[in-house]
Amino acid sequence: VLLQVHGQGGFRFQNWAKTYGCSPELYFQPTSVEEIREILDMARQRNKRVKVVGGGHSPSDIACTDDFMIQMGKMNQVLKVDKEKQQVTVEGGILLSDLNVELSKHGLALANLGAVSEVTAAGMIGTGTHNTGIKHGILPTQVVALTLLTASGDILACSEAINADVFQAARLHLGCLGIVLTVTFQCVPQFYLHEVAFPSTLTEVLDHLDDHLKRSQYMRFLWFPHSENVSIIYQDHTTKPPSSSSSWLWDYAVGYYLLEFLLWISTFVPSLVCWINRCFFWLLFSSRVENIALSYKIFNYECRFKQHVQDWAIPIEKTKEALLELKAALENNPKLVAHYPVEVRFARGDEIWMSPCFQRDSCYMNIIMYRPYGKNVPHLNYWLTYEGIMKKHGGRPHWAKAHSCTQKDFERMYPAFPRFCSVREQLDPTGMFLNAYLEKVFY
Repeated sequence: VLLQVHGQGGFRFQNWAKTYGCSPELYFQPTSVEEIREILDMARQRNKRVKVVGGGHSPSDIACTDDFMIQMGKMNQVLKVDKEKQQVTVEGGILLSDLNVELSKHGLALANLGAVSEVTAAGMIGTGTHNTGIKHGILPTQVVALTLLTASGDILACSEAINADVFQAARLHLGCLGIVLTVTFQCVPQFYLHEVAFPSTLTEVLDHLDDHLKRSQYMRFLWFPHSENVSIIYQDHTTKPPSSSSSWLWDYAVGYYLLEFLLWISTFVPSLVCWINRCFFWLLFSSRVENIALSYKIFNYECRFKQHVQDWAIPIEKTKEALLELKAALENNPKLVAHYPVEVRFARGDEIWMSPCFQRDSCYMNIIMYRPYGKNVPHLNYWLTYEGIMKKHGGRPHWAKAHSCTQKDFERMYPAFPRFCSVREQLDPTGMFLNAYLEKVFY
């Protein structure tokens, strides 16, 4: 039966930060596997490429195409909850923000979540979303099974037991292996988190990093460039009732609007940035703040406003050296300005072929340049300085973020890169799922 799927012309796609966009020839929002198969048939007949997009949060052009774009938002159901195994199977297009609420109804939760839940299950494993916690891997390590619709229209069930190679490739698939139809997550019983944020110094946190990592299950810290100021954040399981000591008015209303305005002024007077970073540390981060809430409410936090970001993972033992080098680079070059915060997080090593944490415990160092009122702020020198330091220490870039790496870099960085390439060529011999971003990765 021909369903006659209709694609929309003239659609303009933009990512969340509005830093990348594209105008696909046709834009589809399928509601069934049959419809997707038909889109793939049409693409094959017309010799078009296909790109699947989820929440569109990636701060890079990884989801962009001028050919066919498939948005999976209408395939967003929870298919099965297995209370005994504490596992849940969902359609690839479900947003984690909806999944969190559904799981909560069943007394379950994901053990770890990123800052943003407006991302789809399939997209999150596409780019290797992570949070922090040295006992926790990146989010795709919570995936125990998935099904993949390949370019030829076949459906592959994948797990450690079946199609194991495809499974280790697909848990971080970059959108180039096929279309992820369903994902099965390993969950944990629902839990509350107690978050404590307190001020410290860069020297203190780097000299006692092991203690901090032992002391708290989900530990991260924010460093305020051009200063010694650090805010350390501990998050741990608790049985205490929900409460909050942070002030919405101060944090969001005053903090947010004042920051955007000051950063806009600093685009004319860059030397103000040092002062802004210190001033905001003192305003919002210099006192101890505590919050207790359901886990996902603590894991998720506001990304404030539009921004450019870079986020690389380096071996955990290089944390101190790399951060001090970044600090020195900023001190030695008065022309380099860096917005706050530099966010430092930690993740356990894993066996996922294209994971930045492949076979090593890692430190993620996330740098940021805001775009006040959408204005572009010069950040190229800062970016290149940072990338140079990360590469020197064996870093691997976060797949969702913009980076300047090419195939040669990835061959060096990823021991399993050739294995991933052979699975990709096997599943998508004609390159139907490639785009400009992926061509830099594979060619």
